Parts: sequence; structure tokens; C-alpha cells
Amino acid sequence: MATFLCRIGRWAFRRRRLVGGLWLGVLVLAVVGAAVAPAGEEEDLSMPGTESQKAFDLLDERFPQSNSQGAEARLVFQAPDGQRVTAREHKAAVEDTLGSLDGGDQVASTTDPYETGAVSEDGTIAYSTVTYTAEAVDLTGATKSALENAARQARDAGLTVEIGGSALDAEEELGGTTELIGVAVAAVVLVLALGSLVAAGLSLLTAFVGVAIAFGLVSALAVPLGLTSTVAILALMLGLAVGIDYALFITSRFRDERAQGREPEEAAGRAVGTAGSAVVFAGATVFIALVGLGVVGIPELTKMGMGGAGAVALAVLVALTLVPALFGFFGRRVLSRAVRKAGRPESEHPHPVPTTAGRPGLGTRWARFVLRRPAAVLVTCVLGLGAVALPALSLELGLPGDESKSVQTTQRRAYDLLSEGFGPGFNGPLTVVVDMPDSADARATADRVAETVRGVDGVASVGEPVLSRTKDTAVLTAVPRTAPNSGETKDLVHAIRRAVSDADTGTAVLVTGTTAMNIDISEAMADALIPYLAVVIGLAVLLLTVVFRSVLVPVKAALGFLLSVGAAFGVLVAVFQWGWAAGLLGIEQTGPVMSLMPILIIGIVFGLAMDYEVFLLARMREAYVHGASPGEAVVSGFRHSGRVVAAAAIIMISVFAGFVGMSSPTIQTMGVGLAAAVAFDAFVVRMAIVPAVLALLGHRAWWLPRILNRVLPNVDIEGEKLSRHVPAPATDPDAAVRRLPVGRQQP
Repeated sequence: MATFLCRIGRWAFRRRRLVGGLWLGVLVLAVVGAAVAPAGEEEDLSMPGTESQKAFDLLDERFPQSNSQGAEARLVFQAPDGQRVTAREHKAAVEDTLGSLDGGDQVASTTDPYETGAVSEDGTIAYSTVTYTAEAVDLTGATKSALENAARQARDAGLTVEIGGSALDAEEELGGTTELIGVAVAAVVLVLALGSLVAAGLSLLTAFVGVAIAFGLVSALAVPLGLTSTVAILALMLGLAVGIDYALFITSRFRDERAQGREPEEAAGRAVGTAGSAVVFAGATVFIALVGLGVVGIPELTKMGMGGAGAVALAVLVALTLVPALFGFFGRRVLSRAVRKAGRPESEHPHPVPTTAGRPGLGTRWARFVLRRPAAVLVTCVLGLGAVALPALSLELGLPGDESKSVQTTQRRAYDLLSEGFGPGFNGPLTVVVDMPDSADARATADRVAETVRGVDGVASVGEPVLSRTKDTAVLTAVPRTAPNSGETKDLVHAIRRAVSDADTGTAVLVTGTTAMNIDISEAMADALIPYLAVVIGLAVLLLTVVFRSVLVPVKAALGFLLSVGAAFGVLVAVFQWGWAAGLLGIEQTGPVMSLMPILIIGIVFGLAMDYEVFLLARMREAYVHGASPGEAVVSGFRHSGRVVAAAAIIMISVFAGFVGMSSPTIQTMGVGLAAAVAFDAFVVRMAIVPAVLALLGHRAWWLPRILNRVLPNVDIEGEKLSRHVPAPATDPDAAVRRLPVGRQQP
């Protein structure tokens, strides 16, 4: 692989105008495609095969005149203090408001709270349900404006009016200041790490090119593929983070090669052949992990995985071709100012073997500290991560509703008013569907089911059954006593399903509704978590065995990955369930962790963790196979890659943390989880646990059974073939090491 990628790097350097022109053309096409394409629309989560989804499908079949998953709005009216909403003037205002909506475009029906009994016992709060013929994503701006104008009309009459339900759900928009802060931090870190504005700008420029293309493609394909704003934001988040890191890895190696006296074209080729191999491997792992999200069976999760995987693939292609092309355009300006003034080929830190004449770098000093106390460092880090991961034992999964939104939104205020007037269960009613094609007395059968549901502990009320025109299906609404996201409501859904299955009604009874659908999806995600984690860990062990030709290194990497992911889950529980530091992050409501997050974070962090593992250990193995002792190999890896890996991690943490300020609970959870996972994995697992374990294992760390050595392909991620075929220049400070025989015998 290294030889092939080296040729690509040298070709891109020589043909830089062609490469730059091709990427510019792709960028223009992506931007134009996004500009002319219709805007994408949000979609409700669905889980084919679950009971709730089967019930929705049955309703669409038996009630073709309605849309079972159509948009719904709840207009919640509250009378002024000391007054009742049933007073004549308030009643007239409510009826006028509903009359302005009745018969409107896309409106299927409105309910009169005074006729349906939707008035609180104290008479201060009432609500009306407005149903629409279209789903929330298909509502027009005029329809939403009519709803808001109706609410304003009632407010003008002296009532407090809030709007709940799905009708006003908005698409998440970009452009917040927190994202810009994250990018600004990344830029500062790049300048400090590379000592050159041009080199820092090169990494940012290539990352922005990849992100712009990915974002443009997602926007252009939003309608035909049903891609949502969350897919676009995930592509932006991942593309920006890995794009900067991949460019940083290759730029850093290019500067190292220049420090060894190589010509610019040869340095570009070798940088792509060595660091580029790590980039390809790391990108491939995160690509596979994200694409693998499709096996869970949730269409939205599959689309998120595909969008993120596409952004990562673009970042890899940009890093392998555009980055070396820009080396040719910028020339010596990629080097630091101090080096250019001194007339030397590279940085003021050409990474020579440390001697007593000069103070070794921070990475070298840290590696030597760990080598002196490996057991103490290992025990401290493992116990620390274990303590942070403890809250994960209380992990609860759910999907956010109006209760998770800011108290500044009308949806959240409507939720609170309904809870105050009718109980929290009114915000998450359950729909019970009775399928009775062969029933002789449909009404009596439906009434028996209703009585069975009323007898289940935890049900506040059950509405009268509504029969279809053909009398083969009945629908009734059951209101829980508890909030939609509570554990009691989850237990209630299962209790109702058991009760109706045990009852001798001779019919099929299905429980659905938004609350039941969210519960089914959360349980399916929880069930898929362990199998998916096993697949990801198995993939990690296999790929790392091929790359590093070792058995114990992959096992150590997999266990370290589990520690960092477990600690990240602990942070999610502490912040989003328990509310620790929630106020500092702008999170106003605690509750279950977004059910999509654990699997999504595992898939993303797996690939990102491999970035640091491969880039750090590749230099260690390179030194080891060229004759260095295990301890010297660890020091060499940190001397060459420690600073770059630390900078890359800080950049990625900054980018992910920049999305915490967005209003979407999905994006907030993703930002906190990914930032925490990268911090734990890079600075605790890779920087501390990895060298400690390698120090304790010694030569055994690089042992590979002879049978595996013969069977496994040699991907040459260290660039051994490049060292064999391209002689090092005389000024190479590591020349003495490089001239040792390649392919050291394993102990």
C-alpha cells in the first residue's frame, strides 16, 4: 500500500494544477447542485417490523381517508389568573379561534374542547387537537402560519395559548456561534502545532473543500434519498473533524521528510505513502463502522451512517491528492517561519535522536515517565476511566419529545400546561388498534378490548372506540398516568400488550402511537447495542492484526476502545440523565439519553480511535522493526507523533464541542458524547495506557504466530518498502537506524 500511495502523492505533487482544477470543478458542481435542488424535509423515525409500525401500516390500509402519521397540533388555552376558560367570553374566543382553522388547507379536523370534555377539572385549561392530512414534513408555510395566526387571535382576546404537537417542528439550521468557536480553536491549535500560518491554512482549506462537497451532495440528494438535516449536520461534523486531522497527519510527515533532506516531490510521496497509509486505514475503519449502522434496521440511522461515511471517504480522497498538490503550490511556505529564515529544510524540531546536548521534547519526556512507572500509570488510568464509566450502568434510552425542548419554545410551554391541567400522560397518549376482520359484532368486540385496557394499572382513561367504515378495525386512545419518557410508561405499554393478548377477544390488538413507537425503537437499539459492539470490536482486532502483525496490540487496542466508549457513556448519563453541568452546556431538561446515540457514537469513535492508534503505533513499529528496543520504539513513536496526535485530538474535540450549542437534542447529545469519547481515547488510552501496556509486554507486544505471519497480507503501513527502495539522505538523523536490516525476527 505504501508504494502505491507514494506514487499517488508524487503524481499529485507534479500534476498539482490538474488535481487542483479537478477538485475545484467537483466543488463547484456540488455547490450548484445544492443550490438548485429542492430543500430536504424531516422524516419521522420508523422501525419496520415492530408492533407499533405494523399498527401504523394497518391504520393506513383500513383508514385510507386519513394519515395515521399525519401532523398534529394541540392548541392549549389557559384563562387568566382567577378566571375559568369556560367563561362566556373565553369560550367564544376559543370557538372563534378553532373556526378560523376548520376547513383550512391541509386541515383534516379540529376538536371542540367543550364538546369532547377536554377541559381541566379546575376549569382553567382546555385543549383542542388539530389533525392534518399531511405529515409534519409536508406542511406548507401557509398552513403553519395559519396555526400561529389562530393562536395569536386567542392571545389578543386575553387567553394564554401555546402550540404543542408535531406541526411546528422545525428543521435544525447551521450557523451558530459555537460551531465557529470550534473552528477557531482548531485553527489556533494548527498554528501552534505547525508553526506556520500557511500550513495551518492548508489543513483548514482542504478540510473545508471536503466538507463543502459532502454537504453539497447531501443537500442535492436530500429529496430523492430522503436525507434530513441531521444527516447533513453529521456529515459536516465528521467531515470537518477528520478532514483537518488527516491533512495534519500528512503535512506533519511531509515536514519530517523535508527535515531529513529529501526533495519536496519525494517528501510529498513518502508522506502520502506512510502517513497516508494510516489515513486510509483509519478512514476505512470509520467508513465500515458507519455503513454497518444499516444492519440495525432504522432507515434514519442508515441514512446518517451513509452520510457520515461519504463525508469521511471524501476527506480521505482530499488528503491523499489535494494535500500533496498544495505542497507543490505553497512550496517552502508550508515550513515554519523560523526554519525558512534559518535556511534549513524544515522545522526547528527536525526530530533528531535526543542527546544530552539538548532538552528532549514533551512527548519524549512523557514517554520516558510512563516507561519508568508503567504499572502505576496503567492502574491509575484504568481505575479513573472505570469510575467515569460507572454512571453508564444507569443508562436509559429514549427519544426526545416536546419535554426536552427549551422553555422558550411554545411546544415546551404547551407540554407543561397539559401536564398541569390533565396530567403528564396527556402528552403521550397510546393508540390501540383492534384488527377484527372476522368479528360478527365489531362494536361489542371493541368494547371488550376497551374494558381490558381500562383495567390495566397505570391507565388514566380510555376513549370510546372508533370503527372503520368496513367495521373490521377499531381504534381507541388510552392515556397513561405518567409522562411519555418515564420508565412507568414503558412498563405500561408492555402491560397493555400482555393484557390484550391474554384476553379472549379473538382479535389481533396492536399498541402504537408516537410514545409506543419511541419505546419500540429504544428497545430495538438497546438489543442491537451488544451485537454491534461485538462486530466493531471484532473488526478492530482483525484489522489491527493485519496492520501491526501482532496479536496483543489489537487486543489492547480493543480493550482501550471499550474503556473510552464506556467513559463517554458515563458522561452522557451524568449530563443528560442526571443533569450534572447541564446548565453550563445549555441543556435545560434532563431525561433518557437519545436512543440512537450509543450505537452512533460507537461507530464514529471506533474509526476515530483507530486514527490515533495507527498514527502513534505505526512510528513505534517502524522503529522496532528497524532494530530499536521495545522501550526505544515507544519513545520514538511519541517523539515523532505525540505532538501531532495531541493536536489532532484537541482539534476534533473542539469541532465536536462546537455543536453542543445547537438547539437539537440529537446534535447536543452527539457533540457531548463524541467530544468526551475523543478526549478519553486520545489523552488517556492512547497517550497513557498504550505506552504503559507496551512497556509491560516488551517484545511480546509485537509477537505474531508463524502461521498468521504466513497467511496475513502485508499492508506495509510503516513504509518498509519505501525505506528499502529509496535510500535515506546522508543528513537523515535516523539514518543509522534505517540502515539496520528490515524485517527483524520476532521473539
